[in-house]
Amino acid sequence: MARCAQLCLLIVALMVVGRHVVASHGDEPCSMCRGIVENFKKGIENTAKKNFGGGNTAWEAERVAKYEQSETRLVEILESLCDKTAYACHAMLEQHEEHLEKWWFHKQRAHPDLYSWFCVEMAKVCCPAGSFGPDCNQCQGEATRPCAGNGRCDGDGTRRGTGLCVCHPGYVGSLCLECEEEGFYLAQHNDTHALCSACHSACKTCSGPQHTNCGDCRPGYAKQDEEGGCVDVDECASEPTPCHGSQFCSNTEGSYVCKVCDPACEGCKAAGPDSCHKCLRGYTERDGVCVDVNECEEGLATQCVRENEVCVNTEGGYRCECGPGFHDRAGACKLVKPPDEEEVGESDQEKTQDHNHRDL
Repeated sequence: MARCAQLCLLIVALMVVGRHVVASHGDEPCSMCRGIVENFKKGIENTAKKNFGGGNTAWEAERVAKYEQSETRLVEILESLCDKTAYACHAMLEQHEEHLEKWWFHKQRAHPDLYSWFCVEMAKVCCPAGSFGPDCNQCQGEATRPCAGNGRCDGDGTRRGTGLCVCHPGYVGSLCLECEEEGFYLAQHNDTHALCSACHSACKTCSGPQHTNCGDCRPGYAKQDEEGGCVDVDECASEPTPCHGSQFCSNTEGSYVCKVCDPACEGCKAAGPDSCHKCLRGYTERDGVCVDVNECEEGLATQCVRENEVCVNTEGGYRCECGPGFHDRAGACKLVKPPDEEEVGESDQEKTQDHNHRDL
């Protein structure tokens, strides 16, 4: 009676949770069942020494023996199988709880593999490895090595799927014993095994691992060497160059990239100020290199004409600013005076104006 009372209370609690379950098949039943079994095993481990106090009396040994296969221990284990919010898990447990009770009290010795007994034979939501579908039909190929080991069986180990092979990258065919035509070649093969290896990076199709084994070349490569292999095409050597404006072409393996020219260049053939087609305004060519023009020293700073204004050279240009001791006030360079000597009546705009140079 005690056993019935405890289990009945647990079933009622699970039914309450189960009523709120919306039939969601996002949780695959076999995976869910496997999780229940794993948690059941953890529950056995966690409760293994719960009633063992460390003594050595006959009374304590008898108590531990009674608890080991007791209903109390089973209830404790069952309560830990599903998370509180895992409604689909609780629904499955509610539906098949009697099988777990039967295994606990009567089937452990005859069926030590709880997963096979509960998920495959009783709940019928899983299949043995290498089989699939409602009737657990054998997957393509050997049961212990579906799809020749080069893919996976769709639905393997579950009551779902098609049983067809889903091949790993590089493999094709109903049993994954063939190679993809593009990018792979058959390195080893017999009736039950196949090994597909990647072609050389230059090859679109190939018969071996070297660039000389190419059938067709990948884009960016062409058959140009004496051995008939695929070699990199230097796109940057073509005329006109694929890069335009303030960029230059840099060849890469199988392709190219456009890079920005040096700031001194107006068009260029490579990186650096020594590779310019022409120097930008503000620079001049000197010994094959575009260098900055010092407009201030060479008398080219035609814009610095205000009284007390000086020229400051910059990279590729210059700027005009008020000289030392002067601030730009209302467009004029005015002498900086101590606060107590500020002109009476000077406008707020003049007092707060803080621009003191012009970039040119």
